[in-house]
Amino acid sequence: MLRWFALSLLTGWLALVSQTPVHTATLKGGVARVEITPPIGLPMYGYRSRTSPSQGVLDPLYARVLALEAGETRLAIVTLDLGQVTKPWLERLRESARKSSRVGYVMVVASHTHSGPAPQGECPPKPMPDWEATALEKIAKAIDEAYQRLVPVQLGTGYGTAYIGHNRLRVNAEGMATWFERNPTKIPTFPVDPTVAALRVDRADGKPLAILVNYACHPVVFRWDNLQYSADYPGVMTKVVEQAFDGEPLCFFLPGAAGDINPYFAVTPLAQDAVKLRDWTGEQLGQEAIRVAKKIQTRAAPAASLDFAEDLLPARLRWNAEKIRQEMIKSRGQQAADEYAACLKTEFQLPVATVLINKQIAFMSMPGEPFVEFQMNWRQRCPVPDAFFLGYANGSFGYLPTIQAATRGGYGAATNSTRVEVGAGERMIDHAVVKVYEMLGRLRDLPAER
Repeated sequence: MLRWFALSLLTGWLALVSQTPVHTATLKGGVARVEITPPIGLPMYGYRSRTSPSQGVLDPLYARVLALEAGETRLAIVTLDLGQVTKPWLERLRESARKSSRVGYVMVVASHTHSGPAPQGECPPKPMPDWEATALEKIAKAIDEAYQRLVPVQLGTGYGTAYIGHNRLRVNAEGMATWFERNPTKIPTFPVDPTVAALRVDRADGKPLAILVNYACHPVVFRWDNLQYSADYPGVMTKVVEQAFDGEPLCFFLPGAAGDINPYFAVTPLAQDAVKLRDWTGEQLGQEAIRVAKKIQTRAAPAASLDFAEDLLPARLRWNAEKIRQEMIKSRGQQAADEYAACLKTEFQLPVATVLINKQIAFMSMPGEPFVEFQMNWRQRCPVPDAFFLGYANGSFGYLPTIQAATRGGYGAATNSTRVEVGAGERMIDHAVVKVYEMLGRLRDLPAER
């Protein structure tokens, strides 16, 4: 009798639950774009050999915003046609977005074009230049506009292949790396990741709102003789994709792990048809992105969710700081060595961001120039079907080579532009993989009973 009564209570409770409406979050999205081309006459980013300031504009530079919302959770992805993301930019954008649009997290990604303006360095401290303050105001307004335009959205992903670049650190017979800057004959090299990963964001009626293209290749078709602002080949790619969809969606370029990947026609002199080769490179990537994006079938998530985390991983300077100072005294003098040493950091806090959308689409980012094998490793190990890797995001800590690449040497693997200790990149990958498992609920903060 008691057993029958308990079973009746359970049956009645289940019936009540089945009749109670379940409130699930709807994923919403909005986009905005704003031009951030600065005045001419500013120092340009990317090449030490370039000593003259900018003299014109070849194509405009933009900031693009993808705003997402699920329930009370908001996050934004901001892409910049700039060489790097500096700490002041990151802090100001996040603070303004938090105050004006209640954004919980903002991921800021630079395309790494070497034909944009050079942002103010952080050391020694100086007032922010007017052009940077103006650009930040424009981007902050664009974030607000994107959230004002929120509509229900559905997502889909697709993958293709494009060969527009090569690994610029070729391993010789002795097992050491040699510089391989240009590859006009398109000789195959390894490692290279030709994957074109696309995320399509559609309105509820199936019309595209945004197309995000993730690819690993340095935007350095132009050489230091180019003194005009340009987004390089990513600017061509985004324009080609948008035109193919009648200008309706906004196309975003998400740079991958391009630390050791150059375009075939890297650093081409203007006199040797650099503009034409820039256009060819962007067209090749754009056409493959179009092919992939048009085949994507987007779907609304039964229960939308946005999970994100950004954690600071401690790391040390790779080099012996005192030995560097002594070498600089010999080569450049005491004053130059002292100025360099005053700004030389021996410890770093590396921001590693992990984003999970609808428990199916993962993003991870590294704050610098990661080597391509990190991207390949992330995709292999990430526990969800779709894994996007973003380099040049949320900060700039120089090149991030793999342990093996560091032993082989070469530019970016064992040079002055490589500041962070060996092994930091591997730890960042491990950390992001663990974070995704935690977001999926498969790693808990309490031990199991058995």
